[in-house]
Amino acid sequence: MTDSPAPASGAASGTGSGTAPASGAGAASGAGAAPLWTRNFTLYFTARIASLLGDAMLPVALSVAMLALGYGVSAVGYALGAWMGAFALFVVFGGVLADQVHPRPLMIAADAVRCALIGATAVAFATGRPGLWFLIGVTALGGLATAMFQPGVNGLVPQVAADPQKANGVLRVAQGISTMAGPALAGLLVAAASPAWAFAATSGTFAASGLSLLALRLGAYEVDRSASTLENLKTGWHEFRSRSWLWAVVLIWWVLGVFVWGPIVPLGAASVTGAHGSAAFGYAEGAFGAGCVIGGLVAIRIRPVRPLFGGAVAMFLFPMMPLAAGLAPDLGLPVLLLGYAVSGTGWAFWGVQWATTVQTQIPEDRLNRVSAYEIAGSILAVPLGQVIAGPASSVAGIRELLLLAALISTGCAAALIVTTPVRRLRRAAPAAAARDAASV
Repeated sequence: MTDSPAPASGAASGTGSGTAPASGAGAASGAGAAPLWTRNFTLYFTARIASLLGDAMLPVALSVAMLALGYGVSAVGYALGAWMGAFALFVVFGGVLADQVHPRPLMIAADAVRCALIGATAVAFATGRPGLWFLIGVTALGGLATAMFQPGVNGLVPQVAADPQKANGVLRVAQGISTMAGPALAGLLVAAASPAWAFAATSGTFAASGLSLLALRLGAYEVDRSASTLENLKTGWHEFRSRSWLWAVVLIWWVLGVFVWGPIVPLGAASVTGAHGSAAFGYAEGAFGAGCVIGGLVAIRIRPVRPLFGGAVAMFLFPMMPLAAGLAPDLGLPVLLLGYAVSGTGWAFWGVQWATTVQTQIPEDRLNRVSAYEIAGSILAVPLGQVIAGPASSVAGIRELLLLAALISTGCAAALIVTTPVRRLRRAAPAAAARDAASV
């Protein structure tokens, strides 16, 4: 998740001190006048769709390959939990570094590391049966690299696009396409060829992302390095906790992380593949991606005055994914895929509202740090859910846990609706537009 609301006076008021782009996509004219598909945005879009494709392929390839080798749901949960745990622990430091240096070089370096790690995994599967500790080590290092990559995702959007809402809608479509194609491709490669081919293809996506980011032409970036790392962490924390809408959503996402996002991949993979075959889980994740495409396209056109309230309403569609996974043995494959697609539609619409809110409500010079705290807080509970998924399923059952996840995700959507700061937060003007208006 990456969505947040805050008082308009907090983020749209200026850039403050620290790091701020001297020039960006929105500096030329108004946010509505500048074209979206500039050279920079096209390259950034290419980088994001490639990286997202790799992100979507990796858990499916890893889950299906490990289950095929007989490791079981618990081992899959440990491997996925190692990735998410390392990510959650270090992402706040990634945010500080992104504000102190610049997000782009960190993202390029992270892509290079991920390319090498996943390439090594491909070699390991091609030459034998990789050990569990090797897989856990690789995923943990991959999570650390992603922690350096992810905070800059939000920070670069205002630098490559003048209209954050439209850009985020298009990027959410890219995520949907990647989520749709990635799992299906990974599942097919594992089932029809071998896990090695799936991991080799995943490694290539991170190479493509890094090369596209390397080709960006961004303006000068003034950096204030006088503050220590601890001071920067404190500043980011102050910006985070001063916005009740932001930490309220993160608290709700803690519940969602433990009971839904943590267990959904290992439990969903076991339920869907057990009922419909090894390639079916990839198809289901692909259907979720197709729904994300639809949700992203809708979000480009519909701009709620209260964006988080509008996104929260859409989140009532999200429980269809754990519900469909839980009922997989009783559903035909088309109905299963429909449930995943409906869920993706609601998820993507929420995601656009959230990302745009964060980017327009937080000062540019602190956006990477605040995004890091938001990301860490949002997903910190996910590793716990992944690790306990296997042991819990042996006690309560896979079907029962997935149905519980559907119920809890419905409750989380309701919690978003009834939380006053989330419900009442109004849309803020993009920072670029605010700067342009102030200069007239």
